[in-house]
Amino acid sequence: MRTIQQLTLEDVKRIAAAAEAEAVAKSWAVTIAICDAGGHPLWLQRMDGAPLMSTTIAPDKARTCVLTGKPSKVYEDMVNNGRYAALRLPVVPLEGGEPIIVDGTVIGAVGVSGVKAGEDAIVARAGVAAL
Repeated sequence: MRTIQQLTLEDVKRIAAAAEAEAVAKSWAVTIAICDAGGHPLWLQRMDGAPLMSTTIAPDKARTCVLTGKPSKVYEDMVNNGRYAALRLPVVPLEGGEPIIVDGTVIGAVGVSGVKAGEDAIVARAGVAAL
């Protein structure tokens, strides 16, 4: 057996605060979603002015990272490079999801949606970096 770390509510709040601070500093209205290692939601925050659809997309980006252990950009790149079979995978092929990896194990993920995909990823990475 091995011991696996898991996110606490305190961790999640720290991640969300860092992601929000990054978005506010850049004047980006986004939705921030954080999930646990099973892809279950721990946090969903839609900032004022964030698109309504972002509340669906952000958690899906986070879940993509938990399922695969990779940033969601990997799948966007696959599709953009002509690997359309990736569209059949149970993932969202949009940049903006970042896995939270501790000791080589995915313990959760952050998904962000609301601005350009690369900007979403910047906000998500700021959240992960806070941990």
